[in-house]
Amino acid sequence: MNTKLSPMQTFTIGLMLLAMFLGAGNIIFAPLVGQQAGRSSFVPMSAFLLTGVGLVLLAIIVLARAGGRVEPLSDRVHPWFSRGFCALMFLALGPLYVIPRTGSVVYEIAIKPHMEVSADASRVILLIFSTAFTALTIYLSLDTGKLVNRLGKLITPVFSVLLLLIIGKSLVTPMGTPQDPVEPYLSGAFLKGFTEGYFTMDALAALVFGGVFIQSIRAVGVTKPSEITKVFIKAGIITVIGLSLLHISMAWIGSSSVEAIGYLDNGGAVLAESSRYLLGTAGVVAMGVIVFLTGVTTNIACLSSVSEYFGNTMPSISYRVWVYIFGAAGLLFTNFGLDTVLETAIPLLMFLYPLAITLILLVLCNRLFSGYQSVYVGAMVGAGFIAVFDAVKSAGFFVEQIDSTLGFIPMFLQGGGWIIPALIGAGLGYVVARMRKEQPRSFAHQPEVAAPAPQSASPAGHPAAN
Repeated sequence: MNTKLSPMQTFTIGLMLLAMFLGAGNIIFAPLVGQQAGRSSFVPMSAFLLTGVGLVLLAIIVLARAGGRVEPLSDRVHPWFSRGFCALMFLALGPLYVIPRTGSVVYEIAIKPHMEVSADASRVILLIFSTAFTALTIYLSLDTGKLVNRLGKLITPVFSVLLLLIIGKSLVTPMGTPQDPVEPYLSGAFLKGFTEGYFTMDALAALVFGGVFIQSIRAVGVTKPSEITKVFIKAGIITVIGLSLLHISMAWIGSSSVEAIGYLDNGGAVLAESSRYLLGTAGVVAMGVIVFLTGVTTNIACLSSVSEYFGNTMPSISYRVWVYIFGAAGLLFTNFGLDTVLETAIPLLMFLYPLAITLILLVLCNRLFSGYQSVYVGAMVGAGFIAVFDAVKSAGFFVEQIDSTLGFIPMFLQGGGWIIPALIGAGLGYVVARMRKEQPRSFAHQPEVAAPAPQSASPAGHPAAN
């Protein structure tokens, strides 16, 4: 029996999806964009919202076509591509980026503002804190249970209220006026904002956690495939509106903060010091507690998901062992500090995001080219070829040589050089498909998604993308 949800029920489901993306880990980027872009923040933030928010909705739409699983989408290129792409995506969501980012953000906001110690002492404190934080994450990831669900349901509204207090105070009594833009927003601000949106990881997280969310829709009695799709997309629109308002508000806090707190190295420090200025010591303490709790639930969601994925693909190693392996790896990377974590993640994200964007757009346009496999392959080869050079360049290797060789490609120097090659590859792929008389492929509804494994908690309990 299929249940038709009321508008209020649909709105509640939408808030549940928004909760998956709301947390400390993905709100630290817009404040830094606001600080550095100043009164010119509109341009880079417009692009930031395209990749940091707009792609989330597009990912939700394409996932609805595939029954909430990313594998049927990436399999359209090739099964081997699918395995590599999904593995890298889960690793980025886990020990290579999101897990150490979360631990570092928690330290920057919850611990560091309360100490004035030397750099060496700070590193020791980070090691002690991150070890205890990781141990707690591992322990709860082995058996998440109802505790994490309830914790997530409690801290999401509290975190939201605290953010609203900070935002409201910044509007009523601004910290200052936006300044002139500084580097890296003096030129190429749009594409810089576009690539900055990669760091939220929300679009990739949407591809990973879509199946869990669809399962929650089915749990309230919506079983008809077309109705699941409608609810999923409506919830996605609510999420996009919420995330857009959040990031715009965070950018305002950053752009208005320079006169009060000066230019800082990362968004975590901007948010912490802005909280202190606007709400006093009590605000910093409250923000620290909430950030700590959101960090715990975020890392549990990511650690359990990546361990479950590799436990399924490599069953010779158990889920529990993977939890320990990825927990230890996340601990190692956390101790490099937030700035280093963000910097070293750039090559991985510069490689993954062009592939993800290309895949999402191909699925959206599937009917236009009859779903030919050669189109998928051609577009991915074009985007992936340039993405490899972008990744190498962003890692600091052969920068001048790569720029001088490939700088003729439109938007290459600003990080958008993969777009034209992807279009050319798709066009050539279409010609090849017609010549080979490939069979058209369409999407059939795939409403059945595997139920989440016991170790995965409900979406309401996991702000998974943050």
